[in-house]
Amino acid sequence: MSKTIKVALAGAGAFGIKHLDGIKNIDGVEVVSLISRDLEKTKETADKYGIKHITTDLADSLALPEVDAVILCTPTQMHAAQSLACLRAGKHVQVEIPLADSWKDAAEVAQVASEKGLVAMCGHTRRFNPSHQWVHNKIKAGEFNIQQMDVQTYFFRRTNMNALGQARSWTDHLLWHHAAHTVDLFAYQAGSPIVKANAVQGPIHPALGIAMDMSIQLQTANGAICTLSLSFNNDGPLGTYFRYIGDTGTYLARYDDLYTGKEEKIDVSNVAVSMNGIELQDREFFAAIKEGREPNSSVAQVLPCYKVLHDLEQQLNA
Repeated sequence: MSKTIKVALAGAGAFGIKHLDGIKNIDGVEVVSLISRDLEKTKETADKYGIKHITTDLADSLALPEVDAVILCTPTQMHAAQSLACLRAGKHVQVEIPLADSWKDAAEVAQVASEKGLVAMCGHTRRFNPSHQWVHNKIKAGEFNIQQMDVQTYFFRRTNMNALGQARSWTDHLLWHHAAHTVDLFAYQAGSPIVKANAVQGPIHPALGIAMDMSIQLQTANGAICTLSLSFNNDGPLGTYFRYIGDTGTYLARYDDLYTGKEEKIDVSNVAVSMNGIELQDREFFAAIKEGREPNSSVAQVLPCYKVLHDLEQQLNA
């Protein structure tokens, strides 16, 4: 594909804006349609980014013949159904993490994507952050092997708000959303499938109906282990922090930044063409469409992560 890729983006919230900012830096791509539930706010965002078509209904955008691909930044509970709608309309799709909030729905998206032969990708951004790419390159070169990953995913969300601190219309989930990042990244970096997984969770929030604290243990077939702590109750430094403990060193990854175990900053500016993980994720999506290939973080590649999440959910519900 040599022509400009015409894109529809659904969800003009915190992550939708991150994608729009990233796409501005990518040649040969144009966002031609913006979908979000509040038409007035959608128009404001569309005007800012020069997007001509706005709607509150994804179906309106899928009906546009010029649309080649869709990026979904909508509430978790809509991801699977909207991904299926895009694929069945003949559109390539990138859905923000998580792919689904059930194993059944995740498997269906993977099956339909395979049947349609379209690019179907999930936004497992940690695969693309320069910090994690640097570690991955070291592993591929045979210079580092993971013995253990220690991961903390901490937010302060005792009320229902998004990454911008605004009221959210849907409920986030520690297991199906935030754990998905680490479960997938651990298997990806270890180069080995997860064969053991255990979880415990704290009390269920009386209003939100979700566990606010969770602890997960993982082990891959090659013996590497991972300990993941998650909380929406943490009133302190926020975000996700990864400690890679390996046979030749220790590395601390904080989003796009990387440090040694002694807190010495590592220059990762030459790892990729950008220091923005979301932009790099989008670049991979569009490159896969143009080159007619499977992208890194394809639905097929990340599907095992959702089987692990399903198994953990079964444990927690038992």
